Amino acid sequence: MPAIVLVGAQWGDEGKGKATDLLGKDVDYVVKFNGGNNAGHTVVVGGEKYALHLLPSGILTPGVTPVIANGVVVDLEVLFHELEALSARGVDCSRLRISANAHVIPSYNRTLDKVTERFLGKRRLGTTGRGIGPTYADKMNRVGIRMQDLFDESILRQKVEAALEVKNHLLVKIYNRRAVAVEEVVAELLSYRDRLEPMVEDTGYELWRAIEDGKTVLFEAGQATMLDVDHGTYPYVTSSNATAAGACTGSGIGPTLIDRVAAVFKAYTTRVGEGPFPTELHDADGERLRANGFEFGTTTGRPRRCGWADTVIGRYATRINGVTDYVLTKLDVLTGFETLPICVAYDVNGRRFDDMPANQSDVHHAVPVYEELPGWSEDITGAREFEDLPENAQRYVLRLEELVGARISVIGVGPGRDEIIQRHPLLDD
Repeated sequence: MPAIVLVGAQWGDEGKGKATDLLGKDVDYVVKFNGGNNAGHTVVVGGEKYALHLLPSGILTPGVTPVIANGVVVDLEVLFHELEALSARGVDCSRLRISANAHVIPSYNRTLDKVTERFLGKRRLGTTGRGIGPTYADKMNRVGIRMQDLFDESILRQKVEAALEVKNHLLVKIYNRRAVAVEEVVAELLSYRDRLEPMVEDTGYELWRAIEDGKTVLFEAGQATMLDVDHGTYPYVTSSNATAAGACTGSGIGPTLIDRVAAVFKAYTTRVGEGPFPTELHDADGERLRANGFEFGTTTGRPRRCGWADTVIGRYATRINGVTDYVLTKLDVLTGFETLPICVAYDVNGRRFDDMPANQSDVHHAVPVYEELPGWSEDITGAREFEDLPENAQRYVLRLEELVGARISVIGVGPGRDEIIQRHPLLDD
């Protein structure tokens, strides 16, 4: 099986990094195809914890070629900070490839992101302030700076001048900030050029060639389905396509080359930032989920909003992504709860929705319809076969599987690399 896409099925933070790492030993390439350093993966290897924000998780696996593809926006300062930190811990980063068509996050977009959020006040979107949205906007407005532009100083300067001609008016006249000097931006970007040169290439061609040669390529999404700019809870979404289809446009690979889509679904639900969240808990159970699951953002450190499992979202993710397999994570966090509610539908002003409402305002007003299952108290972190789980834990997994409409192939029972149950293979069957 040469190509598999891995996506998040909720609002992010489902544990995609662990799933990617699990698959890493069986793949040749791991490709990040969307987003930037506005989301992170935490991976535990050999008892050591690694927090990755921009780099593909595959960089931790010897022999795997990690790729930052064209759909990603790259903060060069963050990129080299991560590379230096990993190199200092003995990780080989020499295999990293970066698309020549990937867009660069210039410093002025980080500034604009932060001041715009403050200006919006109570209407803020909850962005991370890292310049992601403004850089994707520049891409669509055709004033963006691509990785390849750093190797032609004349073109780079022209592009920075064109972008700042408008942005400086915004900064000075609307936000009361100082104007940004063209030369300052150009000099900063050029300072990375020599270090970037060995990494930058036509990654779309390399990935196509690899698949043609029978190599296995894993495409990993940043963020998740419900944050997709087209299919998520708009406008409280990210600025890129975090669904399976984004793997094609974000990497330059045709859709007929994708063989399987795996989605990561946390055993409960979390969300960071603003926006609707039907199963959100504002009580002791929510605090308990946050504490037991250590639900704080890898990139931002912000506490995550927590709630019960939502299978309306699960069915939606199955449909939107064409999910073939689910990776269920953090089942161990639910240990000790006497009962475990599962959201099976929404009630909106007396009307039942078994599937995701098409109208965004209905999602905002949705009241979850719960089905309650009995919990378990036994420690499950040592389970390695499905039958090792307590009977009630097995029932919980099987009911989730039935409700989301695709098989649960992998179950995470702890934070460690080997703390998993593999019911079905993800790469060959």
